[in-house]
Amino acid sequence: MLSVNHLSIAYQTTQVLSEFDLSLATGDIFALTGDSGSGKSSALRFIAGLDEVESGRVILDGKQLSNNGVHNIAPELREIGMVFQDYALFPHMNIKKNIAFGIHHLSNNKQKARVEELLLMIGLEGIEKKYPHQLSGGEQQRVALARALAPSPKLLLLDEPFSSLDKSLQEQLVLQVRDILKKTNVTSILVTHDKHEATIFADKVGMIKNKQLTIN
Repeated sequence: MLSVNHLSIAYQTTQVLSEFDLSLATGDIFALTGDSGSGKSSALRFIAGLDEVESGRVILDGKQLSNNGVHNIAPELREIGMVFQDYALFPHMNIKKNIAFGIHHLSNNKQKARVEELLLMIGLEGIEKKYPHQLSGGEQQRVALARALAPSPKLLLLDEPFSSLDKSLQEQLVLQVRDILKKTNVTSILVTHDKHEATIFADKVGMIKNKQLTIN
């Protein structure tokens, strides 16, 4: 499903990543760990098409998204969903409208059915008219996940989405999100600095060390 080849990232004269290679099959859940500044989030942003890099190629489901560090396909056309650390929910929209944000091209009936399906999946059915500020951190994160999954992306990227949660809730939500991703069979990459989180969340865990990726 996903192939990243020869990804190299440098900031000015500092080399961060060198010859990063990654291949994932459909439904794989992969966690990328490493120290701060090791290039984890930068690799994710390149795959998403948000940042340019020194060199690297990305192929998703047989379609070349980037080659030689140059993007061939714009981020919004890549069929990639993203979940961020700060959730990035729209404060003026209720849960229902947040989830439906990326599927306005569908008919009203199809939008409604998709939102209802995702609300049930994330366990927030019945409170879809609430606004983000009325939700707990864990509930906000599940809404962010549902919004990212609504357009049925081929790849989901999660950039430290659990790091701001209380430790008492963190592991529970990690397992809930993993279960949702397994049910939807979406290929996913989690960036995290927490090795325990990576282990319980992912099928495969990779660590960036000395500019190289090692997969356990």
